[in-house]
Amino acid sequence: MTEKEMQIQQKQEVQQAGEPTKPEKQYVPAVDIFETAEAVNVLAEMPGVARKGVEIELENETLTIRGVVVPEDHGEETVLLREFEPGHYLRKFTVAETIDQEKIQARMADGVLTLVLPKVAPAKPRRIEVRGI
Repeated sequence: MTEKEMQIQQKQEVQQAGEPTKPEKQYVPAVDIFETAEAVNVLAEMPGVARKGVEIELENETLTIRGVVVPEDHGEETVLLREFEPGHYLRKFTVAETIDQEKIQARMADGVLTLVLPKVAPAKPRRIEVRGI
């Protein structure tokens, strides 16, 4: 992949078509994507999202990542300053035909989702036997 294909993005809100019906914000999680000979690795930053709050779907070559943030209960404390604006996360990727979709793995730890998208093994050369009738 070239630098032109990948560009750094700042934290941004998901742009939705039409009017939202829910008051919560959705953000595009920042990602780092690394490629090796065996796989494509995606690291998505989703602070405040627990493992149970992550949803990953694969449909029609589109990989959708959702992260749901459960607001913290501060009990009797009064919030004096809130610079981190909570919101959910949503990002979609088109999965290349070189990815083995059946073997995709995901792990969530410390607010970072790690996806491993293994590549399809290339066909190995082999000798084909010719049979007669």
